[in-house]
Amino acid sequence: MIACTLWSVAAFAQGPPITGDKPIMLSEGTIVLKTLTEIRNTAQGTFVKVPLMAHYLPINNVLVGLHIPYVNYAINDLLGESGNTLGDIELLGKYQFYRKDNTGKTFRMVAKTLQTLPTGKKLDVDGISTGHYQSYVGLIAGYESIKYGISNELGYNLVPNADTDELRQKLGFGLPLLKPTYPVKQINLYFEYQSSWFTETNDYALLYAQGIQYAKGQWTWEAAIQAPLVQTTPEETQRNYSLFLGTRYVF
Repeated sequence: MIACTLWSVAAFAQGPPITGDKPIMLSEGTIVLKTLTEIRNTAQGTFVKVPLMAHYLPINNVLVGLHIPYVNYAINDLLGESGNTLGDIELLGKYQFYRKDNTGKTFRMVAKTLQTLPTGKKLDVDGISTGHYQSYVGLIAGYESIKYGISNELGYNLVPNADTDELRQKLGFGLPLLKPTYPVKQINLYFEYQSSWFTETNDYALLYAQGIQYAKGQWTWEAAIQAPLVQTTPEETQRNYSLFLGTRYVF
């Protein structure tokens, strides 16, 4: 009973990574409504993605989700094109197949799939609006304790009608600043890396995000800034920075 109590406190003390994902799942029947706005500035222009995301756990180790994004864009070219559009809708599925809990700590593994529908305008901006069907499969492993959390995701994103297939890795470290309490009241720092190798064009990008998250009760608020460390992608698609602002509510 003591072990379960400590683990429950630890699980809620650290929310999910801001720009990544984690294998920790909540209880059966849980609904999570969330958004994570990205404001991305690139050599090509400025793009804003505001997704409405709904996640549901029909059983303890299965999660399904629907992401519907609103996109605003302003392109830096001679025409100065700008506008608002529906982005690429995403269907999410996660299955937790391994779980090992100890007092105040846990290790878990999850299989993940993300199917991206070509509902968005063909802006060719990865992760925001491409207008191409995409199929992602990945594996997430994570360790979490009362003192810190580590998550690692490795997956492949297949884009059949474009040359942007991507081998993607996301590595995140979470550091809670307050002692675990219930009801939840926690401040977390996140240090997150994303490595993207575009296998068909042999382009590469390494991004780093520094974030902060505040959780109280059923609410979570978060913010992060992401900047490139390495980029060998075409100059017009290279990123200057991304700003993330998010909120979530757990039912």
